[in-house]
Amino acid sequence: MVGKLFKKVFGTKNDRELKSLRKIVEKINQHESSFKELSDEQLRNKTAEFKARLSAGESLDQLLPEAFSAVREAAGRSLGMRHFDTQMIGGMVLHEGKIAEMRTGEGKTLVATLPAYLNALTGEGVYLVTVNDYLARRDASWMSPVYLTLGMTVGIVQSHAAGAESSFLLDNEGENPVSRQQAYAADITYGTNNEFGFDYLRDNMVLRLEQKSQRGLAYAIVDEVDSILIDEARTPLIISGQADDSSELYKKVNKLVQGLTLQLEKTVADEESATNTGDDAELEPEGDFSVDEKVRQVELTEVGHEKVEELLLREGLLTEGESLYQAANLGLLQHVHGALRAQHMFHKDVEYIVQQGEVVLIDEHTGRTMPGRRLSEGLHQAIEAKEGVAIQSESQTLASTTFQNYFRLFGKLAGMTGTADTEAFEFHQIYGLPVVVIPTNMPVAREDLNDLIFLTQGEKFNAVVADVRDCIDKGAPVLVGTASIETSELLSTLLNKEKISHQVLNAKFHEKEAQIVAEAGVPARVTIATNMAGRGTDIVLGGNLEVELAALENPSDDLLAATKVEWQKRHDQVIAAGGLHILSTERHESRRIDNQLRGRAGRQGDPGVSRFYLSLEDSLMRLFASERVKNMMRAIGMEQGEAIEHRMVTSAIERAQRKVEGHNFDMRKQLLEYDDVANDQRQVIYEQRNDLLASESINEIITAVQHDVVNQVVENSIPAQSLPEQWNIAGLEQDLLTEINIELPLQAWLDDDKRLNEEGLKSKIMAASDAAYQQRCERIGEDIHTVERQVMLQVLDNLWKEHLANIDHLRQGIGLRAYAQKNPKQEYKRESFELFQEMLENIKLETVRFLSRVEIRREDEAAELERQRQEAFNQQQMEFNHEQSQSALVAADAEPPAELAPLPEQPFVRGGEKVGRNAPCPCGSGKKFKQCHGKLN
Repeated sequence: MVGKLFKKVFGTKNDRELKSLRKIVEKINQHESSFKELSDEQLRNKTAEFKARLSAGESLDQLLPEAFSAVREAAGRSLGMRHFDTQMIGGMVLHEGKIAEMRTGEGKTLVATLPAYLNALTGEGVYLVTVNDYLARRDASWMSPVYLTLGMTVGIVQSHAAGAESSFLLDNEGENPVSRQQAYAADITYGTNNEFGFDYLRDNMVLRLEQKSQRGLAYAIVDEVDSILIDEARTPLIISGQADDSSELYKKVNKLVQGLTLQLEKTVADEESATNTGDDAELEPEGDFSVDEKVRQVELTEVGHEKVEELLLREGLLTEGESLYQAANLGLLQHVHGALRAQHMFHKDVEYIVQQGEVVLIDEHTGRTMPGRRLSEGLHQAIEAKEGVAIQSESQTLASTTFQNYFRLFGKLAGMTGTADTEAFEFHQIYGLPVVVIPTNMPVAREDLNDLIFLTQGEKFNAVVADVRDCIDKGAPVLVGTASIETSELLSTLLNKEKISHQVLNAKFHEKEAQIVAEAGVPARVTIATNMAGRGTDIVLGGNLEVELAALENPSDDLLAATKVEWQKRHDQVIAAGGLHILSTERHESRRIDNQLRGRAGRQGDPGVSRFYLSLEDSLMRLFASERVKNMMRAIGMEQGEAIEHRMVTSAIERAQRKVEGHNFDMRKQLLEYDDVANDQRQVIYEQRNDLLASESINEIITAVQHDVVNQVVENSIPAQSLPEQWNIAGLEQDLLTEINIELPLQAWLDDDKRLNEEGLKSKIMAASDAAYQQRCERIGEDIHTVERQVMLQVLDNLWKEHLANIDHLRQGIGLRAYAQKNPKQEYKRESFELFQEMLENIKLETVRFLSRVEIRREDEAAELERQRQEAFNQQQMEFNHEQSQSALVAADAEPPAELAPLPEQPFVRGGEKVGRNAPCPCGSGKKFKQCHGKLN
């Protein structure tokens, strides 16, 4: 009550923010007339003036009113578009490093030019991030005249495609292909979240500093920020290389699981019957496996385990007397689980399509295909086996990160979208980004009707078809939203039966997207679309006039005028019919996706109508809506074809959506907490790598590494504060020869000098090691610097790659620690840190081991070594995946399941016989392995 009264008197935080920004808008408007008087050259020279003032000590905030006014004037001259005052407010919010929620049609693309220009004055570069290549190219080409008018350079980076240019600079003539480095060196660079992320990873795999493409991560403006930072936050970016081929195993297991039967759900009646008869066995329905659609997992029953073991035995995949849970066979269990999930959790034309002999995933949030993106943990291969297409090799991670951690590297981050307020808490908690809701330039006139809920899907679709017919009769355009390709094609079939002409826009027909969207606002036009139509599209009432005019070949003035008159008639006709009608056939798990679909109607004050058609058979209703709603609908005796329309039901559905959103937020937060551990380690490795690339000579680094290795080798044989009788001198002599390649008469030194203590001996060994290193440097000459850098980079890259595989295996099985009453997250942090420390020690050891044996006989051999390594790097087959993370992370904090989850497959190791940590060390020192060579291995 007090809170409501406070807001009424003082306004909300959002209101107070807008009030302070409107004062700055007044200052911007005061400069407008003076900028109009400038010539084109004078306007362009303003950029140099602003940069000079910035260098002299003025801040960007002080320059903002004039800089924004300059951009407004440049847009007016080059595009014939003037920024509204509300767009100026949006630009200031973005400059402040916040998220601007702006409704559809409010001109977010134009808004971005304001903070992009202002922050580009620093010379540190600005990245404008979009969700796909088409939008990046479109927005850059569309807005480049504004930047070029002001003397700024504009670059575009696109995804790498065979035989196609992937980076450009824009000038008044259009796009010019350039190198990746040149595109990033531009003042403002447009690209996709995937490409920015992959280029960051690629930059940390290069062999020479000049091969890096990105410069410092100063400022990024993320378009459709909720899609990139929330919807895609659970899918890490992974660069991978090919691993072993196991396609035959996937085929055999796929065939095998088809003989398993699904366990039917227990009903209340079944449980009561079993309780009354006292028959506990009846509580477990028959079947070999169960499916939990809420968490998208499958579990084998006890009967199912026995049956799977029999089938594996028959196929020769399991040996007589072996169990599926023996350590050597746990990989088989993972294959079985993957095949069952592929069969029962992933459906063709819903989660994926088969295109040109490949399984291509569909983004559940946008409805677009995601070529090149693959599911991890062998799940994608399992789907390929199910569909009978070529099974691609599994991969080994070479580098990875998440969007959450990549975008948190930027000095300043901002974003814009039409739907952010529902996720304001997550934006603030994860990214530290406040959300500011920007008022619309014109009041919203769209009418959002209550949901209509039917008993069955058949009744629901019949009602949608009837409503489409009514809209056509009125002359109103209709956009029917569906959640999957399957549903869009079903609805298309129903409309064809009714002889209703329509267009279908889904991932199968994405190449027609621009044309279909351009015509979607024509009177009586019917468009069926998946979530694809939710972002980056603008449906203009009456049709898109600009597209119509552009399609005319050498039009006369009369033809142009007639076309405009005809368009105006259509526009007025649609407004008279109530504007664009949005009919959605299903509620999405996220309210944001629903709001995006609604947002297609009612742009810039246009009229519009939206309504959702639901049934009790919809997945959201079936899985998450309360039984109370279902029982109430059945109790009131609804007849077939009848619908219920009540605010209580709509509210219950929104509560179900909030429940799912909360669950998904927990998953994303948990992924981040796990990846933060790897991210800290990633930053250490990348920093070391950059130091190696940037240093002309790494002599000091190599000397320090060699000293660390000598100290470690000595301590292994001469423990601290030990008596001379406890020293293992013979073992130390052998270790020095093995690890540092120096042969020293240690025993003779001790015999000759009885006063030689531990520190004295260590000093003599260190001096001998330094002398051997100095001799090697003198013998090889200047080429030693190139060799040292290449060797250390190679060792670091190989061990980092191995470390990524090890922590990946650790993460997959960490949830099982809950059985031992341990916190899986804390255990993961502790063990991954131990693995990381071990890797750092191994980097030192292997670097010294390599360098102590390297010999170069000709001057050109150093250059040849680098050339060969570069060639091997270029020829390495790498995949750039934005993979779907699996539920291993989610389960880590969950209660222990009734049935043991599969342990991870064994991580690969260096080789050699495995020695227990507490067993005597094989070197003969007499110490435990963990206190001796176990420290290094």
